[in-house]
Amino acid sequence: MAEERIQKLLAQAGLGSRRACEVYLVEQRVRVNGKLVELGAKADPDRDTITVDGRRVHFESNKIYVMLNKPMGIVTTNSDEFDRQTVRDLIPIEGHLYPVGRLDADSEGLVLLTNDGDLANALTHPRYEHEKEYIVLVEGQPGVGTLKAWRHGVMLEEQLTAPASVAVMSTERGQTWLRVIMHEGRKRQIREVAGMLGHRVKYLQRVRIGSLQLGDLKTGQWRHLNVSEVRQLRSLVDQAANPAVKRRIPSRSRPKNIKPARRA
Repeated sequence: MAEERIQKLLAQAGLGSRRACEVYLVEQRVRVNGKLVELGAKADPDRDTITVDGRRVHFESNKIYVMLNKPMGIVTTNSDEFDRQTVRDLIPIEGHLYPVGRLDADSEGLVLLTNDGDLANALTHPRYEHEKEYIVLVEGQPGVGTLKAWRHGVMLEEQLTAPASVAVMSTERGQTWLRVIMHEGRKRQIREVAGMLGHRVKYLQRVRIGSLQLGDLKTGQWRHLNVSEVRQLRSLVDQAANPAVKRRIPSRSRPKNIKPARRA
């Protein structure tokens, strides 16, 4: 294998997104053949021994792609300093698997786990603007002005949120079901924006990441992606490598009638 930048190799090995792996290098936690290396260094995994925090990194040839319907109360990480249950605890597969993107503990829905670092980078890097779709239950009934403000963007932590698609699905007993489609992924963004606009979120479920749809997978269940799903996701890596390719998911791929998945 030819030499590659070490942060790319670490991402491919499933140690995190490429940006997360850059931090390992900046923090001087990575060695190649026993020597500390800096950001920008290259290595050949077939020839060189790469370690992170003293542990050798093994490069797997088989790529794994797993879809999980995350229950509430589970954190979207591989380990947790407060000893809470993580999404990785729910997947009984050996080896490195990295959750792609964040979904807070109070929310449920689609989480993708993979050891394909290039794909994780293509799905999480802000410049690629891949869509994420959510079903959200809020208190009250957002008016026309509120929905317009949400769609156009509001100031959140001194930065304007990107435009989003916000559609009313139904209203019942003083609360409203919304479908929210967005490209950003700031921490607890939907909850923060809805709260600022006067409508506390009571339930939030992610139902789509790019072309990948949750479907009827029950809460707490997981499955391997099928060949077609993997092919569609792998095409995102090609788009990321080729800036001339249009990156956004065509509107025809968006499901029209999605209901919250049944709970187990």
